[in-house]
Amino acid sequence: MRVELMAILVVGALAGPVQAQVAAPSEAPVTAVQGIEDVITNQLDALRDRDVDLAFTYASPMIQRLFGGPENFGRMVSQGYPMVWNNSSSRFVAQQDLGARILQQVMIQDASGGLHMLEYAMIQIDGAWKIDGVSVLPLPDVGV
Repeated sequence: MRVELMAILVVGALAGPVQAQVAAPSEAPVTAVQGIEDVITNQLDALRDRDVDLAFTYASPMIQRLFGGPENFGRMVSQGYPMVWNNSSSRFVAQQDLGARILQQVMIQDASGGLHMLEYAMIQIDGAWKIDGVSVLPLPDVGV
């Protein structure tokens, strides 16, 4: 019993530094993080430039089928997500890996300076990241 306990403690002590170097299971690999951030940033830039044809290419096939074309997609964004349509800056906040999809939270500042928290559902298709949905989240409480 004492030997088994000592063996567990030794293995645990040796494994400690190794575990510190491994990403937590809910974190996406660095390459996925960069790819996701690039896609969201590129779509935000395209929407700000009113290039709905380009912005539409970053949407998943499901979103593309749902809206049928860039014009309907652009109309939906301008009416349903005015902070995205008129974005002035963005900051990537948190990311959660759900296996088949990754949720990326993004703080977006609109053209009049208002802040909005959005969550992008991302999926990978043939090695490319696509936006599979966007939800508006409540802003976190800010304390002093």
